[in-house]
Order: sequence, then structure tokens, then C-alpha cells
Amino acid sequence: MARVKRGVTTHARHKKVLEQSKGFVGRSSTNYRIALERLEKSLQYAYRDRRNRKRDFRALWIQRINAAVREHGLTYSRFIDGLKRAGIEMDRKVLAAVAYDDPASFSEIVKKAQAALA
Repeated sequence: MARVKRGVTTHARHKKVLEQSKGFVGRSSTNYRIALERLEKSLQYAYRDRRNRKRDFRALWIQRINAAVREHGLTYSRFIDGLKRAGIEMDRKVLAAVAYDDPASFSEIVKKAQAALA
């Protein structure tokens, strides 16, 4: 049985890591050992931040809705309560987009929420 040397597979593995670490600063993009460590850490950050992005966007939508609703004399929590009582089922992403892009339509939604609260 012939002896199998692993040079080709090792080179391919190193090449794959170095391609993925392209754009890293300093030796993190050129030195295999350092690149591997930085790549593993970057993948951990990417995994974590895919979840955090959802959290961050929800917070942004809530802030935008709160700012738009306060112009009409309501707070965010009272507005959401009014929406639920009025039977309006819109998620925060859509509400924030309407508040930002179409203030006239948003004011109608606020009026319906206020009517349901009264």
C-alpha cells in the first residue's frame, strides 16, 4: 500500500481558511494559525449578532413608533393597548414604516387606537 501524504488536503484547508479571512487586519488574513483563530471568533460573532439584530431592530421600531405616537398625545404602551382593543393587528415593523413614510395614515391608526381606549 502506498504512503499517502496530506500536503494537498492541508493546502486546500489552509487556502479555504485564508480565503474566508480575507479582509481581516494584519496577519489575521495572511498567517494560517492566526487567521483560523480570528475566523472562528468572527463566526461566533456572526452567530450571536444574527440574533441580536432582531432585538436591535425591534427596539428601533418601538422608538420610532413611540416618537410618532407622542406627537398625538399618547405613549407607546397606551397606543399598543389601544391597537389591541381596536382589533388592529399590525406588527411593529409595519407600524414604524407607516409612521415614517405616511404620517397621515398613521394618524388615522392613532385615532382608532384612541377611540378604542375611550
